[in-house]
Amino acid sequence: MKIVVLDGYALNPGDLSWDGLQGLGELVVHERTPGEQLMARAAGAQVLLTNKTVLDRSAIEALPDLQYIGVLATGYNVVDVKAAGERGITVTNVPGYGTRSVAQMVFALLLEMTQQVGHHARLVRYGAWSRSPDFCFWDRPLVELDGLAMGVVGFGTIGRQVAQLARAFGMRVLVHTGHPEKYRAQVADPQIEFVELERLFGESDVISLHCPLTPATEGLVNASRLASMKPGAFLINTGRGPLVDEAALAEALNREKIAGAGLDVLCGEPPPADNPLLSARNCFITPHIAWATRAARERLLLTAVENLQAYLDGQPQNRVN
Repeated sequence: MKIVVLDGYALNPGDLSWDGLQGLGELVVHERTPGEQLMARAAGAQVLLTNKTVLDRSAIEALPDLQYIGVLATGYNVVDVKAAGERGITVTNVPGYGTRSVAQMVFALLLEMTQQVGHHARLVRYGAWSRSPDFCFWDRPLVELDGLAMGVVGFGTIGRQVAQLARAFGMRVLVHTGHPEKYRAQVADPQIEFVELERLFGESDVISLHCPLTPATEGLVNASRLASMKPGAFLINTGRGPLVDEAALAEALNREKIAGAGLDVLCGEPPPADNPLLSARNCFITPHIAWATRAARERLLLTAVENLQAYLDGQPQNRVN
């Protein structure tokens, strides 16, 4: 059996082992696969593993040997799962591997915006503290999280982890989810409340996005919702870039309608140089790395191997079609 990894570099830039997959067949790993090289590299493979390389209907229909597609991520929109199903091709994903790492990034972004650690550390290095007449100094507001409201949009595994961390900081939590009845019985904490989206945007001091990207949630954070936020509120997006109208967010930041934004995802990745958020006021952008701790990537690769082994054993797991 031929196994081809189409874009393995982001998952494993060299600090992990491909041995688990190598034990299941003839393994070929490509760091990246440009679109024009896809068909040549995928030809003859029974198994394709992809992270961001798109496998659309035309590609799937042109690969007669293909039996299994493993997505090396949770989101599987890069694969036409309907076309795969029509061909009898199993498609799997890897849910849950990055929960703790992504939740950790939410608070890394939030603490940077509220405590201004990086900014003040740079000022110290540049000599500002040495020149100060006082034993301490700061030139930006410092914000305490205790008692503030954290709005969590989406209450899957990551949203629940973020809510738990927010409570550890003494924050109360407002949750919006499409299925509140599914979670209400599981949440005994009176400081976690399920609310409508309008109330969440209006009352939250911090809003963190953890809902899936669907036609209904694309552009969820638009000019109208940004206008309803508190002037001192922060927006955090570690979910999917298109959840946010980037032009509207840039305008809200530059006009000081909200206090700041922390983003690990954008609509285009890498972003074009003219993306308005790259120069927006108080906008902290990281290059889609919330998922990329070594521990999370180890879990991802291990589950990808387990998914393929389960398929070969006739008991597929984490199937999405």
